Amino acid sequence: MTKHVFIWVAHPKPGSLNAELAERYAKGARAKGAEVRVMHLSDMTTEQGYDADAALSPDVQAWQDNVRWADHVMIVHPYWWGAMPAQAKAVLDAGLQSGFAYKYHGRGIGWDKLLEGRTGDAIITSDTPPWLDTLLYRSPGRRVMRNQVMKFVGVKPRKVVQLGSVKLAKP
Repeated sequence: MTKHVFIWVAHPKPGSLNAELAERYAKGARAKGAEVRVMHLSDMTTEQGYDADAALSPDVQAWQDNVRWADHVMIVHPYWWGAMPAQAKAVLDAGLQSGFAYKYHGRGIGWDKLLEGRTGDAIITSDTPPWLDTLLYRSPGRRVMRNQVMKFVGVKPRKVVQLGSVKLAKP
């Protein structure tokens, strides 16, 4: 069976380092026989309010369709002010709503993880060297992606890596 890989380039600027990293990941996945879909935040309209009863924007619906289709999800994003860009977070807020990604159990604190059966990777690029981010801040970007995003909805994290310092890197 062909593996379905969805790669989301969660950088608001086209032609970014994140886009190049995603393209190389896609090339490797295709070389191993995977069917790959790539979606770029820079091509999406992210004006999406958070209301469980509101209709999702076409771009967020397409994003959900890609997540639903995938066996494996790869997210590539920059690390700005300790988190992903606000536009990327807006897509997660709208796209990972209850009923699609998780469902709470009545009044208790439990929930169903509706995206179980998928695996996930993330590449986070930053100007802050990962060792310094770990030492000073305890890796908040990596922890949030692994625990509060992937694990919360049932996606099993494989690798969540932070690459940096981008500003000090050579071409």
